[in-house]
Amino acid sequence: MPDLLLELFSEEIPARMQAKAADDLRRMVTDKLVAEGLVYEGAKAFATPRRLALTVHGIPARQPDLKTERRGPKVGAPDAAVQGFLKATGLKSLDEAKIQRDPKGDFYIGLIEKPGRDAIDVLAEILPVIIRTFPWPKSMRWGARSGKPGSLNWVRPLHAITATFGLETEEPDVVKFEVDGIATGQTTYGHRFMAPDAISVRRFEDYEAKLKAAKVILDPQARKDIIFADAKELTFAQGFELVEDHQVLLDEVSGLVEWPVVMMGSFEAEYLAIPDEVIRATIRNNQKCFVVKDPKTGKLTNKFVLTANIEASDGGKVIVSGNERVIRPRLSDAKFFYETDLKTKLEDRLPKFEQIVFHEKLGTQAARIKRIERLAAEIAALVGADVAKATRAAHLAKADLLTEVVGEFPEVQGLMGKYYALAQGEDASVAAACEEHYKPQGPTDRVPTDPVSVAVALADKIDTLVGFWAIDEKPTGSKDPYALRRAALGVIRLIAENALRLSLMKVATSALTGLSVKPADAQKLPSDLLAFFADRLKVQLREQGARHDLVDAVFALGGQDDLLMIVRRVEALGKFLESDDGKNLLAGIKRASNILGIEEKKDKRSFEGAPDVALYSLAEEKALAKAIGEVQAEASAAVVREDFAAAMSAMAKLRPPVDAFFDKVRVNDDDAKVRENRLKLLNEIRSATRAVADFSKIQD
Repeated sequence: MPDLLLELFSEEIPARMQAKAADDLRRMVTDKLVAEGLVYEGAKAFATPRRLALTVHGIPARQPDLKTERRGPKVGAPDAAVQGFLKATGLKSLDEAKIQRDPKGDFYIGLIEKPGRDAIDVLAEILPVIIRTFPWPKSMRWGARSGKPGSLNWVRPLHAITATFGLETEEPDVVKFEVDGIATGQTTYGHRFMAPDAISVRRFEDYEAKLKAAKVILDPQARKDIIFADAKELTFAQGFELVEDHQVLLDEVSGLVEWPVVMMGSFEAEYLAIPDEVIRATIRNNQKCFVVKDPKTGKLTNKFVLTANIEASDGGKVIVSGNERVIRPRLSDAKFFYETDLKTKLEDRLPKFEQIVFHEKLGTQAARIKRIERLAAEIAALVGADVAKATRAAHLAKADLLTEVVGEFPEVQGLMGKYYALAQGEDASVAAACEEHYKPQGPTDRVPTDPVSVAVALADKIDTLVGFWAIDEKPTGSKDPYALRRAALGVIRLIAENALRLSLMKVATSALTGLSVKPADAQKLPSDLLAFFADRLKVQLREQGARHDLVDAVFALGGQDDLLMIVRRVEALGKFLESDDGKNLLAGIKRASNILGIEEKKDKRSFEGAPDVALYSLAEEKALAKAIGEVQAEASAAVVREDFAAAMSAMAKLRPPVDAFFDKVRVNDDDAKVRENRLKLLNEIRSATRAVADFSKIQD
C-alpha cells in the first residue's frame, strides 16, 4: 500500500515546541485518515529546528465504497415528504426505492451508494486544513506573497511544503494543494550553512538519507544520542566526567541543532569558588551547555561542553571562544552575587518579609515563618528532633529567597540557604534543613532523614495545606495552582519512609490555631484534610502496585490518622487477601454482609446486639459463635500491639466455621426468633472483622 511523506519547512521552530508539534502533526493527520476510512499501518513524526516531518505507511490507495440505507416516509405520504426523500437519497423516482413492512406501516427505503475517493485526493483535501488549524502555543502572521497579505498563522515563516504519496516500487505522486501561496512539491533544503541547496526527494527513506547527506539528522532521539555519546567521550578523553544534566537540557540542545558537533570550552579557575550548583545553573541557563567534573574529587572543573550546529573550518575555535566570552561575564555576575550575599546574615534579611505577602488571605511571609517555627517545634518533639534546632532552622529556612543568587536562579532556593547557613556557622542539621525542608518535591525526589529536616519539612507542608484549606482554596479537577497534592504526597512520604508516629488530626488542629483567618467550620477542617490525605495515599499505593480499595477499607474504620499505621495495616491486609484463607474469608464476609443488607432493608431495622445463646440449635452456629469471640479478642489484642500480621492470622481462623455455617445453616429460618438470632450472628462476623478493616469496602 502507498506511503505518505509530508514535510513543513520553515524558519527556526523554538526547541520547547518541537516534540509536541511533531506529536500533534502525527495525531491530526492519522485521526483524519481514520475518520475518512483510510486505516493506515504505521506513522512516525520528526522535528528539527527548521522542519516538521511525518511519514505514514500502509495507507489504502482508495477509500472503501459506502452503502447505507435511509428510511423514508410512509407509502402514501404527502408529495412534499416524498420529494424531500428523493432529493436526500439521490433517487430519481420511487421505483428505485424499496418498501419495508413495519408494524406501523409500509415505509420507503433508499439505498445510498457513496463511491470511495482516491486517497491522494482525500489527502489533498485534509492536509491544508490541518496546516491552517495547527495548534501552535504561539504563532505569527508574516508578510505578503504575490502582492497579497499573508493569511497563515504559523510558528515562524513557512517556506516549503513537501508532500508525496505512492508505492515503494513506483515514482510517488505529489499531493497537490496550496497554503498561503506555497504550493506543494518534492523540494526541501539541507543544513542552513553547510548544505543550503535545494534537494529533490521522493519517499521517506530517500528523504531521510538525502537530508543526512546534507548535514541534517532528522530524528531528535538520534541527535540526543550523538550529543550525549560525544560529550561523554570528549570529557573522558581529557580525564574528566560529564555531569549528566537534566533531560530537559538535552532535549533543548538537540532542538537547537540539525547537525550536532560537540566541543569543549573553559573558564577561569577562580570561578570555582562559587558553589557548583550556581556554576551549573549559570552555564545551563545562559548558554545551554553541560558542565564537567573531576571524577577524583567529585567537584566541577573549569570546563564546559557546548553543542554547535556546524563543522567549522577552524575546528570550532571561534565558536568555543564566543561561548567563553558569554559565559565569563555571567560567572562573574554569579560570583559577585554570591560574595555579596555572604556579607549579610540570613536572619538580617527576615524583616523584609514583613512587606511581602504570602497570600492576601493568609498574611505575610513573616507571619507564615512564625507559624512554621511554632509548628516545627511541636513536631520536633514528636519525631525525635532537637526542638531548638528545628525552631532555628524554621526561622532561617526561607531567608535565602531574598538573596541575589536565588533571585537570579530560583531553582537553587533552599540549597543556597544551606550554603549561607554553613558560612555563618550554623549547626549542620540547621543548615541541612534549610535545603531539605522543600523535599520531597516529587515521587522520585529524595526524602530527608535528619529529624530536624523532617520536622521543618512537615511543618512547612502542613501549614500550607491547612492554610489553603482554611480559605477554601482546595484543588479542583486537574487544577492545583498551589501544588497541594504534591505537598500532601510529601507529608505521606516523610511519615512513611521515616516510620514516624504522628496524629495528622492533632497536628492539623494545631496548625489551624496559628492562622489569623478562621474557616467557617473549623471543627470539620482536619477531617476534610484527612480525607484528602486518604485520596493521596491511594494514589501513591496504586503507583506502588497496591490496591486502593484496601485504603478505603482501613479508613472506613474511622479515627485513622496515623499514616504509618494505615500503611502497615494496608500492607498486612493486602498480603492476607492474596492467600486462600483471605480470599475465602472475604467471600464469606461479603455473603454475610449481603444477606444482612437485604434483610435489614426488608425489615427496616438493624440486627445489632448479642445473639441469644439459648437459640443456637445447630453445632455450626455454636462453633461460629465461639470462633467469633475468640478471634475478635485475639485480633483486637494484635491490633493494639500493632501486630497486623498476627491480626490477619487470627481472622483466618474464622474461615472454617464461616464456611461450615453457610453450608449447613439456613439463615432465614421459619421461626422468626431463630431467624433474628442468626442475622445477629452474621452481624457479629461483620463486627469482629472490623477490628482489622471494613471488608465491605474491598472489591472482589
